[in-house]
Amino acid sequence: MTIRWLDQVTRHDGALAGGKGANLGDLLGAGFPVPNGFVVTTEAYRAFVRETGLAEELAALVSAGGTGIGERVAGLFSGHDLPPGVAEEIRDAYSVHLGGGPVAVRSSATAEDLPEASFAGQQETYLNVVGEDALLAAVRDCWASLWTDRAVHYRAAHPEAGDGDIALAVVVQRMLPADAAGVMFTANPANGRTEETVITAAWGLGEAVVSGLVDPDTVVVDTATGRVLTRLIADKAVRIDAVPEAEGGRTRTTGTPSGQRGVAVLDDADALQLAGLGSAIERHFGGPQDIEWVLAGGTFHIVQARPVTALPERIGPVPTEWPVPAPGLYFRASITEQLPDPLTPLFAGLAATAVPSGLRRLLAELAPGEDFGEVGFPTINGYAYYRYTSAAMAKMLKATPALTRLLAGGGEWVEDRWRRRLEEYRAEVTAEASTPPAGLPARALLDAVGRLVDAMAYYYTSVQTIIPLAAMAELTWTGVYNRLLRAPSGPPAETFLLGFDSEPVRAEKGLYDLSRWVLSHHELAVALADPSTDAMAAEPPDGVSPQLWADWHARFGAHLATHGHTLYNLDPVNPVPADDPAPLLQALRFDLDPDAPDPYARQRRAAAARDDAAAKLLTRLGGWRAAQARTLLTRAQHTTPLREDALAAMGLYAPVARPLLRELGWRLVGAGALDEPMDVCWLELAEARDAAAALDDGGPVAGDLRGRVAARKEVARGQRLATPPQSLPRNKVMDAFAWMYPAREGQDGSVLSGTVGSGGVVTARARVLSGPEDFAAFQPGEVLVAAITTPAYTPLFAMAAGVVTDVGGVLSHGSIVAREYGIPAVLGTGAATRLIRTGDEVTVDGSAGKVRLPGAEAEPPAVARPSRTAWALAGGGLVLGTAAAVWLRRRRRR
Repeated sequence: MTIRWLDQVTRHDGALAGGKGANLGDLLGAGFPVPNGFVVTTEAYRAFVRETGLAEELAALVSAGGTGIGERVAGLFSGHDLPPGVAEEIRDAYSVHLGGGPVAVRSSATAEDLPEASFAGQQETYLNVVGEDALLAAVRDCWASLWTDRAVHYRAAHPEAGDGDIALAVVVQRMLPADAAGVMFTANPANGRTEETVITAAWGLGEAVVSGLVDPDTVVVDTATGRVLTRLIADKAVRIDAVPEAEGGRTRTTGTPSGQRGVAVLDDADALQLAGLGSAIERHFGGPQDIEWVLAGGTFHIVQARPVTALPERIGPVPTEWPVPAPGLYFRASITEQLPDPLTPLFAGLAATAVPSGLRRLLAELAPGEDFGEVGFPTINGYAYYRYTSAAMAKMLKATPALTRLLAGGGEWVEDRWRRRLEEYRAEVTAEASTPPAGLPARALLDAVGRLVDAMAYYYTSVQTIIPLAAMAELTWTGVYNRLLRAPSGPPAETFLLGFDSEPVRAEKGLYDLSRWVLSHHELAVALADPSTDAMAAEPPDGVSPQLWADWHARFGAHLATHGHTLYNLDPVNPVPADDPAPLLQALRFDLDPDAPDPYARQRRAAAARDDAAAKLLTRLGGWRAAQARTLLTRAQHTTPLREDALAAMGLYAPVARPLLRELGWRLVGAGALDEPMDVCWLELAEARDAAAALDDGGPVAGDLRGRVAARKEVARGQRLATPPQSLPRNKVMDAFAWMYPAREGQDGSVLSGTVGSGGVVTARARVLSGPEDFAAFQPGEVLVAAITTPAYTPLFAMAAGVVTDVGGVLSHGSIVAREYGIPAVLGTGAATRLIRTGDEVTVDGSAGKVRLPGAEAEPPAVARPSRTAWALAGGGLVLGTAAAVWLRRRRRR
């Protein structure tokens, strides 16, 4: 059983030939172009470790753990010859039956090429091996590679293939004189489309592609239509080729001749032929395949095929056109900053009436009796936009002075209205929560969600007035201080505004207090620090008493009741901590480190620096100038935290709306209309109403809702990869409103520009977060990169080295909180999540508003240059502040 020829092996012989050998034998037997050869079976490996006594030593090494296992195993294996009988059979198969010459020697483990785990690249391959002795050494080295550090760790992460009875076979095949080689996926691993085959290709042996040594050409073929969809010709700087036997054999890496570097390896006919071969292999095995191929002498050969194990969900086309649904002016600003992703159809339908209705109510309060015309809230490619007719925009601009007068007059009406509206909002949410969802008819569930969205949208109108109030106060102070008051060595203006409480800071301190209580109970701290512990389970983990576990639930529940409504995204398809506390628990685990940053100490330091700076400034100014400065500063210090308090309350509706939606969704799942309860969010509003009516009336739910939901999710995944324009249609008139935009557009390259959010410079590893589902992966010291940060992201700021966002301005949440935490932030880049990848080392220069990506040349320190938005806001603040100072000076003289 030491040797099996490939044509004697089928896919069912994995235990004897390993995954790679079994698949190749099955293909060869079915007539596919696989180079001939033989398999040194797993029985030979077992005979080797048994007769040399290595089995016990291997078990001990793995049990001891640590690093360096591979080096120690290699030493153990190299100290032993192959058993004489095994060696003789290999020599005979190679020299007599295969005819000698160059061969490829590939590891083939029993725990590889499985449907649930590929184990790709975990064991070794040796190319262009020549001679019996070299072959025996290569076989032994393949066996040893079963125990490299990476292979052992990979198996530990995939316990379904553990170390129990694992063994390794070795495939020996004739070496092909490769003109080109590469890898082919018969389903697109980037977008999950099974009708697309992706082919990578480079000159020479495929090792250059597999190892990542060369950037290969990439061709995408639509196998359904038989055409090439896309083609990327890479600069293939190097290639790997076989070294002639006379020169010692094996391989060497050389520079690709200049005439080949930028030349396509495969033309369309080649790509279509290869894709057809891949489709046939896919049909043979009954699923998408990851295939290594070689082109030699004008013929394609297959040297490996394994199942594709990690195909993503299908992703729809990425939009490139942004057609407006009706004439008008379209903006992504204000509430859309809390909606960075495409909207679900149900929320889009509810918001289409709720947001304009709330805005009209606000305008009626500001300008009673004024007709502002048509204002809409449609979606374009799934993204929400405000839509104004030209007449409506003109009237809104006309009403702007009224709001400005309110702000300049001190903003008491604005703040009073916000506090009044907040209490009304709380009462409306409480009223909707008074009836358990299970007791409501389906229609009533949907109606209640509609009322909650209406309440949230109208509450946001008070946020819309608080934000400019806070902005005007801060920027007035900043303008006056920088223009008239700052000494050459004076601190920056924001120093005077830090160290105050706001809702995100209170939430952080509450979580920190909870962590200190947990740390006072050692057994509970140990249990909760373990990510495998279900912190919300009813039964306590081992070592924790039921009473202590009940106390933990009560305290964490109280924290969620107070702060669990903070939003990641206004669309209720997204969870909040109240119903999915996993991201919050991750932050708690960080706080369980005894050396975790103390938010109280940080706040005390900021407050001390603030008060010291204010005292020195006012003492230096003296008299009436100090009084004027104190008036401006006090107003800014009072109003700046209000913005965060107002925004944090936006999510009050979500912990009530989401259970209502889940209840409706569960009923539709029970009726066989949906697969998951929250799939109800992917129904159109009219569809949801019809389905609710059918449930209440006891009839069947009409239509293929499952199919529609799946199709809409696919479209939304593609839309999410697009960067929506900040205004539409694109023309000079709309560009005049560029100062309103919360993000830049059209950036590319290795240096991103954005808004100066918080000063300082840091270079660190980036972590791109698409939402709360990524929070658990965030590591202390990383740069947080996101489309936008909302109050729910605050726990990560304590861990982050810096912050970069697509959307946001000088007075956005990310900017204000980053300053409180003393970390650099660059906001509103418009392209950070598109151009930065997790793991990239980036430099965040918060003082200059720049982010340098990998490959960017170092730049000399730059003087901070705020974005157009910052200049516009600061300019307005400076004008008002200077006017206020002049007015106060004249009044003083009188």
